Amino acid sequence: MAESPSSILRRHGLRPKKAWGQNFLGDDHHLAAIAAAAAPAPEDVVVELGAGLGHLTRHLARSGARVIAVERDRDLVPILRTEMEGLPVEVREENAATIDLHAIAQAAGRRLLVVGNLPYHLSTGILFHVEAHRADVARAVFLLQREVTERIAAPPGGRSYGVVSVLLQLHADVDVPHHVPAGAFTPPPEVESAVVRLAFRDAPRADPGDEALFRRLVKAAFAQRRKTLGNALKAGRIAAPEELQAALADEGIDPGRRAETLSVEEFAAIARRLSRRAGLC
Repeated sequence: MAESPSSILRRHGLRPKKAWGQNFLGDDHHLAAIAAAAAPAPEDVVVELGAGLGHLTRHLARSGARVIAVERDRDLVPILRTEMEGLPVEVREENAATIDLHAIAQAAGRRLLVVGNLPYHLSTGILFHVEAHRADVARAVFLLQREVTERIAAPPGGRSYGVVSVLLQLHADVDVPHHVPAGAFTPPPEVESAVVRLAFRDAPRADPGDEALFRRLVKAAFAQRRKTLGNALKAGRIAAPEELQAALADEGIDPGRRAETLSVEEFAAIARRLSRRAGLC
């Protein structure tokens, strides 16, 4: 059993940085579950974002995969390097939100596995950074605030379903395979956590036409959830009112519905129709 996070921190005269959202996980049961969700094989290259003290890194390295452990806290990097001695792990002092995943994938000659225990206040930005590199990433497995994982994986029809659900599910199959209680962390966060797994698809779930337009459409649809779809899209100025009306009619979508009732495929159909009318695809 590895040394606990609190023991390692005390030994080095450090404390978790609250402003950085540092909550270290040292529980082997939960760490093993995260590694199992990622399912690295010996031929894989795993990029671990926010490697911290290396507890999850050890579990990932046991698979025989090459692990690139990314950590931006310069106080933790030398500790991480010491902890990882003798393991197939490369430690990099970089920012998870800006790391060049494309360059790593090109050097590896294969798509990556991306794994991490992400700070809650930075999770959305990192998620979309990884999603933007989906051509270079086969799977992403993240430990996040439970509420965030529920939003990512939510089906249409509920309050959890929203912009993040639609944008990520367009390109990924999503599930939540494991939950982690607050008490498993050092220090314990104020919320429960869960593991979300995104398996990036070779092609989108449905053709959205112009993807920039698709993203604007989805954000406008959910910007005022109390409004009907037709009114929300008009307020968002996605297209001329008559164009919106025609696109919805062409796809057989009632403008009186609300955004949370539309599937990813229906949002894509509207965006594709508008893209064609505007000559964008």
